[in-house]
Amino acid sequence: MRPSVRILSLLFLMFLVAACDKDKNNRGYVYFPDMANSPAYKTYSENPVFEDGSTMRLPADGTIPRGFTPYPYGSKSLEEQTRAGIELKNPIDATPDVLAEGKRQYQIFCIDCHGEFGDGNGHLFTSKMFPAKPRNLIDDYLKAKPDGEIFHVITRGSAAGLMGPHGGQIPAEKRWMIVHYVRELAGK
Repeated sequence: MRPSVRILSLLFLMFLVAACDKDKNNRGYVYFPDMANSPAYKTYSENPVFEDGSTMRLPADGTIPRGFTPYPYGSKSLEEQTRAGIELKNPIDATPDVLAEGKRQYQIFCIDCHGEFGDGNGHLFTSKMFPAKPRNLIDDYLKAKPDGEIFHVITRGSAAGLMGPHGGQIPAEKRWMIVHYVRELAGK
């Protein structure tokens, strides 16, 4: 029994050494070369595999990317805006770092319309490029609104349609930071 174990061990060791290759880019013998070396098509190139000849495919209906939670509130509706105000709570604490980032995001996305001080006198209005005065973010009307409503308006746009949606441009965490900064602007 011992000689056979030694012979099998020696054979195993020989196969193991023979399988080793110093070139990590060479996979050795390829059994199905058409599968191992399949052509890669560029995103916008033509592709003979699909009937329409397009390489870029739309995701299947109803699919959601990993780590993404769909926003459950509709747009352009006061009812949905009010519901968001009742149900959504700001998950981020208003720390100095959060307020600083909220201010930075405000300066990127909001200042042109709402102005530096949140009074609605942004460049687009004062230069007459936008005919309607944007919402004053520091008045009592907005101070009385819950955080969820402000977040909803940033995400979906205003019910009146004057403010467009920014949910596709600003990540949710940054929108909550903007809400904190708007509260600080208003002195609340």
